[in-house]
Amino acid sequence: MPSQPRWSILLAVAVALGFGAAAASEIEQQARQFALDAAATAGARVQVEVGALDPRLRLAPCERVEPYVPAGTRLWGRSRIGLRCAQGRTPWNVYLPVIVKVYGRALAAAAALPAGAVLTSADLQTAEVDLAAGTMPLMTPASALGRTLARPLAAGQPLRAADLRARQWFAAGDSVQIDAIGTGFRISGEGQALGPGLEGQPARVRIGSGRVVTGQPVAERRMELRL
Repeated sequence: MPSQPRWSILLAVAVALGFGAAAASEIEQQARQFALDAAATAGARVQVEVGALDPRLRLAPCERVEPYVPAGTRLWGRSRIGLRCAQGRTPWNVYLPVIVKVYGRALAAAAALPAGAVLTSADLQTAEVDLAAGTMPLMTPASALGRTLARPLAAGQPLRAADLRARQWFAAGDSVQIDAIGTGFRISGEGQALGPGLEGQPARVRIGSGRVVTGQPVAERRMELRL
């Protein structure tokens, strides 16, 4: 399917609301610059699916409808567009659901892979996928090879951070290097792990004074402590 400019979202909105061609053209002109970059990604292909308004709505006649992106909304994946009557006897404001698909190149499974598989270069390929289909970060070969799958992947499914098991950087009882980092300084020391150091989870380490500190495991037998 060909790339769809962002202003075409708003034309589809006009059609869904039953406005005529003149109204659709006006919405296009008002929204072209406003909507140009919201779903844009360099080298990506954008496809938009426009949903429907609640059929129970009864909107008063309006001479000028303004489309807008609601505060805190990103036109990415499942989203919505706001429409308000900017010129009419009875003001109204409604939201229309949209699905914005953004296709780009990313790392994906070359074949169906089971949970527990340790990833090799033969398991992965670069493919065009819907970047907006998930919220977790997509992986790169450097961050994926040698990692273990936490869940099965279908052939062609993009590889995301949530698909991989957390790495264990150290075990209970291991000697751990601690990097205490603050504004303009870094202090290093050592301690003994009181439990496993799992990627993305806080870990507790006892330092020489007997004090227990909590930080983030970041590499083999290394932990960062933000001050």
